[in-house]
Amino acid sequence: TGSAGLFGDGPAIPLAPGPWGATSGPLERYQVNGHELIVLARHGVDGVSAIAPHRVNYRANLWALREAGVEHVLGINTVGGITPATTPGRLVIPDQLIDYTWGREHTYMGDSRFPLRHVEFTAPFSAPLRDRLLATASSLGLDVMSQATYGVTQGPRLESAAEIDRLERDGCHVVGMTAMPEAGLARELELSYAICCVVVNRAAGRAPGGAGIHAEIAASLATGMGHVRRLVTRLVTTD
Repeated sequence: TGSAGLFGDGPAIPLAPGPWGATSGPLERYQVNGHELIVLARHGVDGVSAIAPHRVNYRANLWALREAGVEHVLGINTVGGITPATTPGRLVIPDQLIDYTWGREHTYMGDSRFPLRHVEFTAPFSAPLRDRLLATASSLGLDVMSQATYGVTQGPRLESAAEIDRLERDGCHVVGMTAMPEAGLARELELSYAICCVVVNRAAGRAPGGAGIHAEIAASLATGMGHVRRLVTRLVTTD
């Protein structure tokens, strides 16, 4: 799940109507050096009318991936860097998160389809999948931060400087808007799930000399996504 257009346009997989509503867009199937890759653009495929992070139907997205036979899910997330080490253009593979969102449909549990069950969430990301990501990044010589806490905010507005100060006091290294409830839903469906974050800007109050956030995003996004494309391609084709 993640950014549209990461691998161009692929053939869509027909989707039967699901119990949780419409997905963000079609599931697209790719062959990468003989290995199958399925991509779902979390915010939709139309950048003009992109789906805001608090309106993404995370339940439908994860359900559709599981119904398509997916077992391992890699979320691609653009984030703001809070700490000095999280510089624009760097990749971050978080091992923890803190959820600051509210009002999102965050569970499958509690109705006739999914009786109530309390899932273990001490480590919100799959350790084996994270290990593979880090080993693959190392083999490519990519500059990756291997441990970090992702603060998940509601959006779609960006944070105030005081809010970022609070996140840093809480132990967050990066800030974004999409890792939850995605990670929790993946755990409920027993999917192997991890994320790869692209730092595209310094968070509010962290940019030197009052540099604009949107200018940093424009300058860092293409480079960071190029690193992600290399990482995912090598990951898919490495046994």
